[in-house]
Amino acid sequence: MVQFLRTQSDLAAALAKLVAADPRLVPVLEKAGEPALRRGEPGFPGLARIICGQQLSTASAGAIWGRLQAAFDPFDPDALRRARADRLGRLGLSAAKIKSIKAIATALTKGELDLDHVGQSDADIAHATLIRMHGIGPWTADIYLLFCLGHADAWPAGDLALQEAARIALCLKARPNAREMIAIAEAWRPWRGVAAHLLWGYYHVVKRREGIGVATKPAEAKTVRPAARKSTREAKRNGRSKRPGVVGTKPRAAKR
Repeated sequence: MVQFLRTQSDLAAALAKLVAADPRLVPVLEKAGEPALRRGEPGFPGLARIICGQQLSTASAGAIWGRLQAAFDPFDPDALRRARADRLGRLGLSAAKIKSIKAIATALTKGELDLDHVGQSDADIAHATLIRMHGIGPWTADIYLLFCLGHADAWPAGDLALQEAARIALCLKARPNAREMIAIAEAWRPWRGVAAHLLWGYYHVVKRREGIGVATKPAEAKTVRPAARKSTREAKRNGRSKRPGVVGTKPRAAKR
């Protein structure tokens, strides 16, 4: 059965089950404390908002998203599909983001992507479905599953902050790569997303005490995932971006 985190109480209960299953996480929870559950809007607006905020500061992404929402109210995929690229560009979107958002809007309009179905699917199946779409890389897919849907088992294995948090929390000699992170998290099913929330909170506490800045997410093409890899060109398009905070620009991992 697919598990979702809809309330803070859901997260608290899931954390209790997670640390009971893996006692190594008990001191992690003691140090980090219970993370706050942050949720964004599901569906096309939530997914577009994540893409909108890629590679931007929270303030810049918020300003662009505000203009985009005001220009398209209601935020309908068919309206975005038909919108002129130059109009979207004047709102602050880059050419790559315009292409990605319009491609997703087109897929939704044509019935090639059903976000309601994605929202009820197993994490791995939902992830694989999303990354088949132009403009959605592995990291973006998992951020959507975690923060817009509240999926309890989504696992962004390629996120550098999660990798570093796992290294410190589990006393590993080196930061695990995406493939190793997938293996590590197998023991945490069906609460891998809960572990992600916990490790992001732990990372924030540890790095703040050390006075070290927040790491960035990896290029999405480097993330191991169930489906086939994206092309090199798309990897460059997804690029590197700041870790997400609140889903509303690009959710920053350290503040989750």
